[in-house]
Amino acid sequence: MHSNKIIELKDISKSFFVASKEPGLKGTLKHFFKRKYNEIKVVKNINIEIKKGEIVGFLGANGAGKTTILKILCGLLYPTNGFISIAGYRPYERKAEFLNKISLIMGQKQQLIWDLPPIDSFYLNAAIYGIEKSEAKNRIKFLSEMLEINKELYLPVRKLSLGQRMKAELLAALIHNPNILFLDEPTLGLDINAQANLRKFLQLYNKETGSTILLTSHYMKDITYLCRRVICIHEGVVTYDGNLEKLLTKLSPRKELSIICKSKKDIESLKNLGLDIKNVESNEITLLIKKEDIKKTLKNILNKYELEDLQISEPPVDEIIGKLLTNK
Repeated sequence: MHSNKIIELKDISKSFFVASKEPGLKGTLKHFFKRKYNEIKVVKNINIEIKKGEIVGFLGANGAGKTTILKILCGLLYPTNGFISIAGYRPYERKAEFLNKISLIMGQKQQLIWDLPPIDSFYLNAAIYGIEKSEAKNRIKFLSEMLEINKELYLPVRKLSLGQRMKAELLAALIHNPNILFLDEPTLGLDINAQANLRKFLQLYNKETGSTILLTSHYMKDITYLCRRVICIHEGVVTYDGNLEKLLTKLSPRKELSIICKSKKDIESLKNLGLDIKNVESNEITLLIKKEDIKKTLKNILNKYELEDLQISEPPVDEIIGKLLTNK
């Protein structure tokens, strides 16, 4: 295995067999005596290589297979076919040395004990991983400073806000110094500030420790802030694996030009220029223009019309990726 390659998947597939039943009493009796099973292929012949220290985002609609892939990567699910290697280990063997290297954080699942302060759960986790109390204390101090939580560590978990609880969950998951993090919707349900703080922490943790981070998220800001590389999954198949910027340029070769005119007559005139119109509202019109035509179009408009305001922007990332996920 190449020294810089920490994750390798070759032709990985995962199928589930689901019992199918006909409706009514007759169907129930038939189902009881002779069951029929349908094979559902959730992941199909996936090939991925990830280097040490990379932060990679998995994109896909609900049910695309993202969480299944994460569960295969951390050994919770056994692949039906293919070869998988994480830091030289086969995840499904779940060896102690492998489990010491990874951590799985799921936004909708919790590991902290509800009625105890987080600090108690941290020391319990440290003991499970065989970490000395003095070393555990140092690690808790280091991580709590990075996460900017202090007094919250001594309050019962049920008294913490969702954002504080998520920070404590992260600390609990990182106490054993894993160098591979699997994050499934880590900012789910958090407010804007809590999401931003979590993103900053993950970026800092990656920089400080050189850890490899794989995450799924429906919040595009998580992906754009943290990931240079994205892997798009659609119906269990990898449809794109590469640079996020290149993907956005490929999907959206146009810019948005928003113009506020002094008169409605000018808006009517702009409508008849034969340009692609996104939106018209009172004295404002938003046009979609190819990036290479921006200069020429702007020159024509500025020479011909009296404008109150003008703004050039990229279409929102959520909108671009949303189209990708629904059109694929």
